[in-house]
Amino acid sequence: MLNISGLNDGIVLDHIQAGMSTELAKHLGLDKLDCQVAMIRNCKSKKMGKKDIIKIEGGLDVVNLDVLGYFDHNITINIIRDGHIVEKKSLKLPTRLVNVIKCKNPRCITTVERSLPHIFTLTDEATQTYRCLYCEEAANK
Repeated sequence: MLNISGLNDGIVLDHIQAGMSTELAKHLGLDKLDCQVAMIRNCKSKKMGKKDIIKIEGGLDVVNLDVLGYFDHNITINIIRDGHIVEKKSLKLPTRLVNVIKCKNPRCITTVERSLPHIFTLTDEATQTYRCLYCEEAANK
């Protein structure tokens, strides 16, 4: 059995869909952090069968919750202090995304004005559809 030491202070992203931790780490920019990050892939889970886990040393401010909520709003965030879980957070789909996804419409103003932020708003929670603020192009997950 593999043993990964616990965190003294930090966060644990739990219940990540199996195999998605690498892509999620890329979108969160975890490779740019100057702290310990541990990724555990395909571990056994009673609830999900298999899951991934990411452990990050440091506070919750190192993670963009909108990115987490967009890619998988079923992830659980455990906040660790002094080696113990002090709080559990659940995610939901963010109502607004800024520079998380890019508009694919070639006629959108964001393709010409590259300094404009890519802003999307949630228009249909059931289908998880986001629309560009500028051109209303749909972006489904």
